[in-house]
Amino acid sequence: MGSLTETTPERNYSKPLGIRFLEHIKKSKLSFKTHQAIVLIVTFLAYASYHAARKTTSVVKSSLDPQSSDVGLKFAPWRITYVSEEAEGRKLSWVLGDGWAPFNGSDGTALLGELDVAFLAIYALGMYFSGHLGDRMDLRIFLTVGMIGTGLFTSIFGMGYWGKIHSFYYFLIVQMIAGLFQSTGWPSVVAVVGNWFGKKKRGLIMGIWNAHTSIGNITGSLVASALLSYGWGWSFVVPGFLIAFIGLVVFFFLPVSPESVGADKEEDEVDSPKKSGEALEIPGVAPFALCLFFAKLVAYTFLYWLPFYISHTAIDGKYLSSETAGNLSTLFDVGGVVGGILAGHISDHLDARAITAASFMYCAIPALFFYRSYGHVSLIMNIALMFITGMFVNGPYALITTAVSADLGTHSSLQGNSRALATVTAIIDGTGSVGAAIGPLLTGYISTDSWNLVFTMLMGSALIAGLLLTRLVVSEVTEKIEQSRIHRGSSTPISSSAADEV
Repeated sequence: MGSLTETTPERNYSKPLGIRFLEHIKKSKLSFKTHQAIVLIVTFLAYASYHAARKTTSVVKSSLDPQSSDVGLKFAPWRITYVSEEAEGRKLSWVLGDGWAPFNGSDGTALLGELDVAFLAIYALGMYFSGHLGDRMDLRIFLTVGMIGTGLFTSIFGMGYWGKIHSFYYFLIVQMIAGLFQSTGWPSVVAVVGNWFGKKKRGLIMGIWNAHTSIGNITGSLVASALLSYGWGWSFVVPGFLIAFIGLVVFFFLPVSPESVGADKEEDEVDSPKKSGEALEIPGVAPFALCLFFAKLVAYTFLYWLPFYISHTAIDGKYLSSETAGNLSTLFDVGGVVGGILAGHISDHLDARAITAASFMYCAIPALFFYRSYGHVSLIMNIALMFITGMFVNGPYALITTAVSADLGTHSSLQGNSRALATVTAIIDGTGSVGAAIGPLLTGYISTDSWNLVFTMLMGSALIAGLLLTRLVVSEVTEKIEQSRIHRGSSTPISSSAADEV
């Protein structure tokens, strides 16, 4: 990876046509705040569409493999339905058709799992290259190409339905290419938002903005489920067209940076430069990247396995249907939205990202323990503990992938060189995505022996994630103590002579 402080002058990108059109209608330049609003809205829609396209595979699994228990085929939000048989012995009567070769055989679930691992592995690997490449291109063009490419290959996967394609390697290769295009999204949107928002309220703003992940997951689930009755191919093609369309919105309306549209940064948006440095040499990049490895391992294990776990766990002596379990699992994402906003606000207030992230990871340990131990007592207890677990698991995950990445990508050691932002983001989230691939894979093997072992693995991962930030936590605590000492020293009492003058 090359130097991040090359002396190449900043490129003068052309102003997006959509921005020019808005200024033509308004007959004046858009304000800095208006540009910020456009950035938040467009990038929110962009990454929500990435997750909507990504989520379709988990929904369609049950149509490709009738024996899969991941997600119910019928969409009936929040209708509580039960099955009377034991989870291991019940037959799923809601299946449409007999599945789709080669996934309808005895090894169908394993083949679908291989698609997930292949997608996430290429996604994680591509993240490093995408961040490096994105730093050297117009991010608006780069993001547009990534979104249209994602839409194209998501649709090509669905085309297998009409083409009557039954080759596993066709679906495997398409998923891998889709994963490569998907890797363009996160480094790009975080880099653009980081260019427009200073550190002052970055944690809170990005905590709210990060809700796009959950919104995308929920939207993808609803759209894919609603279209399954027309043929599973539509569940891929429609989200594919959706992300491609929003890619065009990005092309016409997304201002990459204030400089690209001639907007002047406000005072609190400016990061003061000091000295040069490399991405991995920036203090905090390596610890936060390794922390995210374990944090994402926990989060993605829940993403891929929570509906299955709920449907195979007796709650108040009854088993929920897969359909209800899938809908119920969205409360984990709702808790994650609250956790992301809370973690961002707390870290802004304390000006301590590491302390906040580590504290949330440590709190996730008892949350995981109580959810495994008492989530079966009643439905209300399960919902409450699932919400709390989602809050503590996804809180630091959201904080690290947004505000922390943006902070480090605009670190003073980079001399204000914004070209490093996407690279830093890619290093951190790419490392985390490796954990995201490993967690669900290990769970598939370990859960066959014991779910207690799965939760032990998750609690151990949360502990390691917190411990990896110890050095940064100590540094932040030391800094806070020193600041408090300086503040107390500067508060001198008023002299008697000065008091007499008043």
